[in-house]
Amino acid sequence: MKRITAILAAVAMMAATVSTANAQGRLDKIRASGEVTLGYRDSSIPFSYLDDNQKPIGYSMDICHGIVAALKKDLNLPDLRVKEVPVTSSTRIPLVANGTVDLACGSATNNAERQKQVSFAPTTFVTATRFVALKSAHLKDLADFKGKTVVSTAGTSNLRWLTQTNAREKLGMRIIAAKDHSGAFLTVASGRAVAFFMDDILLAGLVANSRTPADWVISAKAYTIEPYGIIEPRGDGPFKTAVDNAVKAMMKDGTLKAIYAKWFTRPIPPKNINLNWPMSDELAKVVANPTDTPDPAHYMGHSRQ
Repeated sequence: MKRITAILAAVAMMAATVSTANAQGRLDKIRASGEVTLGYRDSSIPFSYLDDNQKPIGYSMDICHGIVAALKKDLNLPDLRVKEVPVTSSTRIPLVANGTVDLACGSATNNAERQKQVSFAPTTFVTATRFVALKSAHLKDLADFKGKTVVSTAGTSNLRWLTQTNAREKLGMRIIAAKDHSGAFLTVASGRAVAFFMDDILLAGLVANSRTPADWVISAKAYTIEPYGIIEPRGDGPFKTAVDNAVKAMMKDGTLKAIYAKWFTRPIPPKNINLNWPMSDELAKVVANPTDTPDPAHYMGHSRQ
């Protein structure tokens, strides 16, 4: 028994050591390897998605490349390489936490629960949970979903909220957890679910790029407030400072507003569709006064219709 206890203690100590090594010294790792690793999403339009050449592009990718440019100067590494690794809603946090990915560049909600595992750069977008459905379904609010099948994306805060709300309100919904956003949207398009609950801007991107945008409706009611930020490793002060300062510099000199305009108010690949999504007052407030708080109350007032 003592031997087993000793082995378990040794394993726990090794795990703690590995965790500490991964959580600290990310700048040292980048210096030593000459490489920074960015996690990207394949269908989070317009934040991080693949273009026709299978290259990751988008608003969050541009922000991450701006961070890399700052790191090159900070570390005096003009030839710093960028490695891009695909992540999903379910894998992005573990991959940042275990050191496989240095930054996750996508559409990630910053909340208190996630901050127990990772950190977030200053908020660079504010969105809200809504649902998308076919207009022909005539769905207006949660009461309309009693006993129906709905979908959200695995590993998202939206799915967690939907599951909790379903139980609390006794709606009896059957909830499908899709692998990614495009798959969830297809679940509704094919009739396997009546609605997809997700962040409104992601729904807008999917509708705009669908075959029949006029057939879809995004709910007027917002159910949760979701601040987005680039995911960073937790407990690594020097790395967080370097990344956060890079984001704040982009906010201060107007770079972030220019990146925003590029992806939300102008035609974007692959179909050159303009999302026509001007910067909200809530995001403008954050750009003027950067914060990485996960508290939804700080961002209240988001009322996109």
